[in-house]
Amino acid sequence: MRIAVASDHAGFPLKGKVVRFLSAKGHEVLDLGPFDATSVDYPDFAKEVAQRVSKGEVEVGVLICGTGVGMSIVANKFPGVRAALVNHVFTARQAKEHLDANVLCLGGRVVGEGLAEAIIEAWLEADFQGGRHARRVDKIRAIEGENFR
Repeated sequence: MRIAVASDHAGFPLKGKVVRFLSAKGHEVLDLGPFDATSVDYPDFAKEVAQRVSKGEVEVGVLICGTGVGMSIVANKFPGVRAALVNHVFTARQAKEHLDANVLCLGGRVVGEGLAEAIIEAWLEADFQGGRHARRVDKIRAIEGENFR
């Protein structure tokens, strides 16, 4: 799977671990920065990942800032992006199974490396269940269509 990953300075330490974890699992990882812990603005990096997911250049994205909140807000501004802020495994699975979330947002100051790996693994292994959930995701798409004209 082709996965875009980015962070801000607060998420930078965890981002490196996530990139290594995903690469070791055999995924093609597009690391969109930053490449050191210098203070940066999270919207710039969330935009890079969300645009690629929105355009279909990558299948999914992972964004990491201090809490994950800022990244999720920015990512959800892009058509077709369903970014989920996740802090535990159950929510990761539900985000994919019920919402078909295609961007995972993590808080580098909230989750540690082991939990981040478990969250990512659960999210990537889960499948969208469709059915009643598809109807709801279709409603999200309709709202996007109304607002992105």
